[in-house]
Amino acid sequence: MEEKDFIYDALTIEQLEKLSVTAPDEQIRTAAKEHWDAIAKPLDGLGVFEQLIADIAAIQGRVRPKISRRVLLILCADHGIVEEGVSQCGSHVTRLVAENMGKELSSVGRMAKRSGVDTCPVDLGILGRERIEGVLDRKIREGSRNFIKEPALTGKEVLVAIQTGIRLVWEKKMQGYDMLALGEMGIGNTTSSAAVCAALLGLEASEVTSRGAGLSDEGLDRKIAVIQKAVEKYDLGNRSAFEVLCDVGGLEIAGLCGVCIAGALYRMPVVLDGVITMTAALAAERLCPGVREYLLASHIGKEKACGLLAKALDLKPVIDAGMKLGEGTGAVMLFPLLDMTEAVYENGGSFDELTIRPYERYGK
Repeated sequence: MEEKDFIYDALTIEQLEKLSVTAPDEQIRTAAKEHWDAIAKPLDGLGVFEQLIADIAAIQGRVRPKISRRVLLILCADHGIVEEGVSQCGSHVTRLVAENMGKELSSVGRMAKRSGVDTCPVDLGILGRERIEGVLDRKIREGSRNFIKEPALTGKEVLVAIQTGIRLVWEKKMQGYDMLALGEMGIGNTTSSAAVCAALLGLEASEVTSRGAGLSDEGLDRKIAVIQKAVEKYDLGNRSAFEVLCDVGGLEIAGLCGVCIAGALYRMPVVLDGVITMTAALAAERLCPGVREYLLASHIGKEKACGLLAKALDLKPVIDAGMKLGEGTGAVMLFPLLDMTEAVYENGGSFDELTIRPYERYGK
């Protein structure tokens, strides 16, 4: 498919299955690492941050990567599974938080302003027909269905959500953005993501399910039981990633999956947040192998599935602070660290300039 086809034509499952990802430019990555080694500092002195800059360079296909224009896509949707008492609060909270996001008054909005990150909250499936000021309206339907009673989404709805994510990335690329970050909002989405995660990793519900926003012991037990029931009801361990998204996914999860795929198609680095975005990323990797090479893991969240997902994606989260806020807060926190790292990469004095003998590299 041509780039325009993703924007204007209805995506089909056959087209989705035929998508292929070109690997990042290894020659550029090598050149970026050589540039790091020429800077007057101990070799690998900035550790994982040197690797991140080299990765971004390889993704963008330029030795001097661009990271100054970045946008956080916050995909929002409600979940029918909330009917089963798996969350401490009701679905109405999704809209309330989205309203604050539209005004840049939410936690991530305030953090993004400080970090020089633009925010773009998107309504993919918030309950209610009223548009929310400051929130991009791309509503597909009013929330997913209760997956204990019936599949959460139809195949067409999942495809539309994936294509919506792809289109959002294309639009941001056309607006001149260099990098993307992912966030989400949707009461009940830790239940949906845990079900997707259990399916993709072939694990029991208890191995991937945590308290979300703060469930009691009784609430956690109920949440685990609901997810395990879904695992068995749909035989999720034997379903494809696309079928899993239909069975137990959410509109924002499928949309985030599309964003990850588009990051690879359009060569834009994508910074992941916590467990929901990481789950979507793994689904994207299963649908379109090679996507993971275009992803950066910002932090290892408190949800127990985060470590399992990072391992499955072969990504190394940078920040380890026990965070579980979501919304894209962890993703946004990575950018000031990248800015400081880039300052050294772009402006650090070389060994030649400082007339210092270069360090020699021995081993790894």
